[in-house]
Amino acid sequence: MDKKRRDELVLQYAPLVKNVVSRVTVKLPLNAMDKEEMTSVGIIGLMSAIEKFDKKRNVKFETYARFRIRGAVLDELRARDWVPRSSRDKDNKLERAFSFLRRSLGRPPREEEAAAYLGVSLEEYYKLLDDAHRVALISSEDLPPDYLDNCRQNTVLELMEHGNPLNLLSSAELRNQLKQAIDELPPKERMVLSLYYYDELTMKEIGRIMELTESRVCQLHSQAIIRLRAVIKEI
Repeated sequence: MDKKRRDELVLQYAPLVKNVVSRVTVKLPLNAMDKEEMTSVGIIGLMSAIEKFDKKRNVKFETYARFRIRGAVLDELRARDWVPRSSRDKDNKLERAFSFLRRSLGRPPREEEAAAYLGVSLEEYYKLLDDAHRVALISSEDLPPDYLDNCRQNTVLELMEHGNPLNLLSSAELRNQLKQAIDELPPKERMVLSLYYYDELTMKEIGRIMELTESRVCQLHSQAIIRLRAVIKEI
C-alpha cells in the first residue's frame, strides 16, 4: 500500500482511535498530555492494522483495527506502569483467589465464596473490586505470542466481539477453553461484557439497562475480566 492511501485511511479511522483510547483510559488518572500520547500509540496500532490486514480473513477492517488499537494502548499502559502497586496487589490477590476456587469447586466461585476465601466481608470484597477496576484489563502479554496475526477464522473474532475483544487466541483448543470460561460466567457478568464490548455502551448506560448502579456495573466488569485472565494463565 502506498503512503498516500495509508495516510487517507489513518485520517478516516482517526475517530475510531479516539473512541478506543477514551474507553480504555476512562478510569485511569491520566492528564491531557498522557491521553494525547495514548492517542499517538493508538495511531501506531491503527497503522499496524492497515499494514497487516488480510482481506482473506473475511473480517471487517474496523473490527481488526479496533483489536490492534486497543492492544497497542493496553500494552503501552502496562509498560508505563500507570497503576499504583496497591491496586495491582489487590488485582493479583483476586486473580489468585478466583483461580484457586475455580479449580477447587470445578466452577467459577460466587462472590460470597470469594469473600469467604479472602477472609473479608462482602462489603470489603466489593471494595477490593473497586480498587482493582483500573487494572481489570487484558493485554497481549496475557496471551500467546502473535495471537492476532495467527488468527484466520472469523468465528474467533465473532466469539471475542461478543465476549472480550482482547482474548483472541490462535489455537482451537485454547479458544474452546476460553469460550467455555465465558459461558460459565454468571449471567450478569456475561451481559456486562456483551453490552460493553459488543454494543459499546458506557458503564452508566449499562447500569440503566440492568437497573444497577454504575459502580456495581464496574465491579461486575472487573470480576469478569479477572476471572477470564485467571483462566487464560492456566491454559
